[in-house]
Order: sequence, then structure tokens, then C-alpha cells
Amino acid sequence: MTTGTATLSAATRRSILLLSFATFSSMAVQRVCDAMLPELSRAFSVSLAQAAQVVSVFAVVYGLAQLVYGPLGDRLSKFGLVTCGTLVCCVGCFVSVFAGSLELLVWARVMVALGAAAVIPLAMAWVGDTVAYELRQETLARVGLGTTMGLVSGQLVGGFVTDAFGWRWAFAFLTLLFGVVACLLYADWRRQQAAPVVASPNEPEVRVGFVAQALSILTGRWSRVVLFVAFVEGAAGFGALAIWASHLHGKLGLSLTAAGAIVALFGLGGMLYMTVARRLIRRLGERGLASLGGGLAGLAAMVLGLTPWWELALPMSLLAGFGFFMFHNTLQANATQMAPTARGTGVSLFSAWLFLGQSVGVLLAASLSALVGSGAVIALGGGVLVALGTLFARALRRRDEWMQPA
Repeated sequence: MTTGTATLSAATRRSILLLSFATFSSMAVQRVCDAMLPELSRAFSVSLAQAAQVVSVFAVVYGLAQLVYGPLGDRLSKFGLVTCGTLVCCVGCFVSVFAGSLELLVWARVMVALGAAAVIPLAMAWVGDTVAYELRQETLARVGLGTTMGLVSGQLVGGFVTDAFGWRWAFAFLTLLFGVVACLLYADWRRQQAAPVVASPNEPEVRVGFVAQALSILTGRWSRVVLFVAFVEGAAGFGALAIWASHLHGKLGLSLTAAGAIVALFGLGGMLYMTVARRLIRRLGERGLASLGGGLAGLAAMVLGLTPWWELALPMSLLAGFGFFMFHNTLQANATQMAPTARGTGVSLFSAWLFLGQSVGVLLAASLSALVGSGAVIALGGGVLVALGTLFARALRRRDEWMQPA
């Protein structure tokens, strides 16, 4: 891959492919419980809101763990930590298979969250350290292809396997998946360690304490904008997405398999964006991607939440995913540049705010659904995404000004 003078070596491309496998697995395990929530509610004789703890608690732990992985990634091997994280996920999924109560399943999901927390943010930070900015958004889109494929697979596995064989088999599949990916990553990590060390122009050279790193990010005006947008995106986008399958199952009468498959089109839409990302990045620019992406995602979510026809949910889920990841990919690229001298901490704080927003969104969505209905909650989340895309596009015009030190 080349753009001007920037190039990616064959070894770097191989590592990026393996990181895509890791992000695939990480996103699959995050979304696998969405479509199985009604079944978990029945299996453990609890309410839907109680069953949703397997999603919301996961998101809280995932977000808080970033405060640890960010500084570790700036001092140790980011790629090595991703490798260790996938191994921890393998163990956590194995425990989930044999969970005899909702409480034990939630604790197993905590273990998985602790491992998964290292994968996506440190993969992004590794790309930020290794790839020049002119190629970075395209490369993040390639890594993101694994993420969106994992979103598709997580929804499908959660719905289809739960319907056909039971929810435990979904976690058995993920145990095997994480085991294989961990082995592949470990082999590549050893190869990287054996290779001659070549300094990267993007690799941070200044190492300061975590508090100083965090303060430099949190006190920066542009950093605060990116983190705020990440939090709202997590709540309105990923948070509301957790009840899409339940809405299609409960309100439109679809089976869990059908509902999970339709919601999986959200991830398929994201995959479609990733395949054309290079062209769209060059044609629309960051502001165009943010405003159009947020608008498409939000309008599609509103239609999906309010339509009485399940057939219309098919194209709307696909369109929502395409627009959402158009917006999200733009936000990711900006997150890798918030703190070049502490990239691991910066990207991890970004992920922390994103998934803390998701946890708030899941809890609000589950609670508000009982009051106003799931369709209204999904539509409300869509409206927030439309506004967020417009606001972030406007903020991008002043990015250079706001990134200047006070």
C-alpha cells in the first residue's frame, strides 16, 4: 500500500491482518449477548433489564480497564498486550460456557471484558505508532473491517446458535476462536521481537507519568471535544443497538435468529463502508464523512424504530451501519492524534469514554423501553446521531485552532 512517499511493508501488512482477526474476535464477544438477552431472561428467570447486565457490566469494566491498558501500552509492547488480552478472553469465554447462574455469567463477562479491553484501543494505538497519518485512516478502516465483521458475526452467533443449540454453545465457539487468534498473534509478536528494531517516526519518544499524560489530554480543548463525541456516540449508537434485536423480536414478532440476522446487517453495512473507505475519504474529507455518516445512521435508525413493517428493517439496518462506521472511522482517526507522545493513553481514554457511553446507553435504553417502548428509544438514539454528526463536522473546522496549546 502506498500513498505518495508513505508505504507499508509486507511484515506490517501481515501484523495489521492479524490485528484485524483480534478486533474481529473482540467485537464478536462484545455483541454476542445482544440477540440472546430474551433467552437469558427466560433461562435465568430474570427481567430483560437484569439480563442486560451481561452487556452493560461488560461495557463498564471494558471502559474502566482502559485507564490501565493505556499507560501500559505506552511503556510495554502494545502488540504483546493485545496478544495477552485475547488469551484472557479465551479463558473468560470458557468459564461462560459452564455458568450456572446469571451472577456467574456476569463475572465471566467481566473477565472477558478485562481481556478484550486491550485489543481494539491498543491495536489502534499500534497503527498510530506505525503508520503515517496520510495512510492512517485508510489503515484504521482495514483494521476496522475486522471489527465490523465481528459485529456481524457476534449478532449472528448470538441469535442463530442460541436458537439452534442454546446460548452456551455460542461461548464455546468464541473460546475456540480466541484460542486460535491468540496463537497467531503470539507467533507474529515473537517475529517482531526477533526482527531488527527500527525507530518509527510516529513512535512517541517522551515518556511521562500517567497523571501527566491524562491531564494533558483532558485539558486539551480538542481532546475534550473528541472524548465528548465518543461518549455520546457510544450511548446513542452502540447503546441503543443492544435493544435492536429485542425490539424486532418483541414488537415485530421475528425469531431470535431472524432478529439477530437483521441487526447483523448493521455490521455488514460497516463492512461495505470499509471496502469503499479509501475513495470516500479522498472525495468527502473528514467533515463530509462526519456529517453524512451521522445523518445516514440516525435517519435509518429512526425509520427502523418506528416502522411497523419488518421488511423495511432490512435496508435500514444496512444503511445505519454504513453511515455509523463512516462517522466512527473519522472519529477514530482523530483519536489517534489527540496525544502523539502518549498515544496508548489517548486512544484508551477515547475507548473508555466510548464504552462508558455505551454502558449508560444500554441501561437507559433498557429502562426507557419499559416506559415509552423500544421503538421510540431507537428513534431517539437516531435523532441524537444526526445532531452529533452535524456538530462534529462543524467542530472539525476549528480543530487546528483548538489543538494549539493554551
